[in-house]
Amino acid sequence: MRSEIQSLVDEIKQAISLLRRHLDWEPALKRLEFLNVKAEDPDIWNDPQEAQKLMRERQQLEERINGLRGLETRLDDNIGLIELGEEEGDGDVVTEAEDALRAMKTDIERQQIELLLSGEADENDTYLEIHSGAGGTESQDWANMLLRMYSRWAEKNKMKVEVLEIHDGEEAGIKSVTMLVKGHNAYGWLKTESGVHRLVRISPFDSQARRHTSFSSVWVYPVVDDSIEIDIPDSDVRIDTYRASGAGGQHVNTTDSAVRITHIPTNIVVQCQNERSQHKNRATAWEMLRSRLYEEELKRREDAASEQEASKTDIGWGHQIRSYVLQPYQLVKDLRTGVESTSPQDVLDGSLDEFMEAALAHRVHGGDEVVEDIA
Repeated sequence: MRSEIQSLVDEIKQAISLLRRHLDWEPALKRLEFLNVKAEDPDIWNDPQEAQKLMRERQQLEERINGLRGLETRLDDNIGLIELGEEEGDGDVVTEAEDALRAMKTDIERQQIELLLSGEADENDTYLEIHSGAGGTESQDWANMLLRMYSRWAEKNKMKVEVLEIHDGEEAGIKSVTMLVKGHNAYGWLKTESGVHRLVRISPFDSQARRHTSFSSVWVYPVVDDSIEIDIPDSDVRIDTYRASGAGGQHVNTTDSAVRITHIPTNIVVQCQNERSQHKNRATAWEMLRSRLYEEELKRREDAASEQEASKTDIGWGHQIRSYVLQPYQLVKDLRTGVESTSPQDVLDGSLDEFMEAALAHRVHGGDEVVEDIA
């Protein structure tokens, strides 16, 4: 086996060993055995909330254990193929197995990053809001591009996206959108995307083909389950109903089915219009409000409230977390971590993992922000 591949095998073995240690392998196996026995006990459903909690823990533990076992099997299989290929002089088999080992290393690196997702709500589904900044059609088109980017990212990561509320722009794009992203660790991955995103390009709406800078803000907050109690007095909220707008079929504008809830003490506003039923929209809006208030509490616990407030003060210069430059050159740069990509189209097509991983590591381990204008 070539020294380069042997080094790669050693790296993978070490990484698997670290993942096993982080999982606390032997106690994890015993815990899964206990949960499997509990799952077969019909009395567990006498307390549905506790049963769901145990089932969720069982599923996650089983996935992690099976995932590690799968990595060990893949490693052994590919080592065996390399040895067999070298013995028989079959270079194609050796090359294929070596490529598979490199792909394994990438998979393991992602799993190591996921170990950073240990926050209280990281594994939850998440709401993601996008708001266009000043600049009319330009920023509204940019907000629509961000909607597409996050939808593509979710699709690549086998997550589901549901649009709860959308306001179209006058000429193109959108003024705002609220999405529900469902998937394992959805909030954990997306939480570092909160902030202002800046686009520099030759405007397709400018007859003189001038360069324009546009801003849109992204705000991410986790879905909370019933086990988290958040008391919201009726006197603290104002509820408004209105007619839904935008695409939604022939019935969408015929009744006041859309619901907007304003939390007076914090001035947080949530709204939902995706269902024809006002009752369903009201229930979803209440869930969104509980999630926003819970997210505020999480931020306070992380002593990051001041930073978060600064990130949403203005949708404009000085508050951006990432810049996307399409002209006069092509570059996407995260201003917190310094991570760059010279393929903006790939990023806008949902290739965000590199940026998210770096931002997660930066958030956990700390570090000075990279504040540098790039256009």
